[in-house]
Amino acid sequence: MRRAVFPGSFDPITLGHYDIIERGLTLFDEVILAIGVNADKKYMFSLEERKQFIQEAFKNEPKIKVMTYKGLTVDFCKQQKAQFILRGLRNPGDFEFEKAIAHTNRMMSEIETVFLLTSSGKSYISSSIVRDVIRNGGDVSGLVPDTVKIK
Repeated sequence: MRRAVFPGSFDPITLGHYDIIERGLTLFDEVILAIGVNADKKYMFSLEERKQFIQEAFKNEPKIKVMTYKGLTVDFCKQQKAQFILRGLRNPGDFEFEKAIAHTNRMMSEIETVFLLTSSGKSYISSSIVRDVIRNGGDVSGLVPDTVKIK
């Protein structure tokens, strides 16, 4: 079984994430959407809200599992017997950042990182932009799945 972990904070999940996940499903038998927990980070949405947004978005997709984890992504991958880490790239800056992490992960384990380019119509979307739009009362309907509920 080809199992991949797609790690992120998903604060909140965006249509860019959704694009990568849907396309990743064509490559892997199972994709674990792994919500990383970082006690030092301030999130707009609680861990439960983020998990619920994702579970609802993929409720009809049996190849997806939604889990949370703390610590190193490679350790989580080993625990889940995942051979791959799935990551999305929006721009050259993402590539440089993700390349360094991928090299480090590869040095620490046998886990390969697979990069997918975000579809061109979604490449500008980031969770930080979505949070800024939300903070300023804007409409995020074209940026996030319908399952993301704004308070």
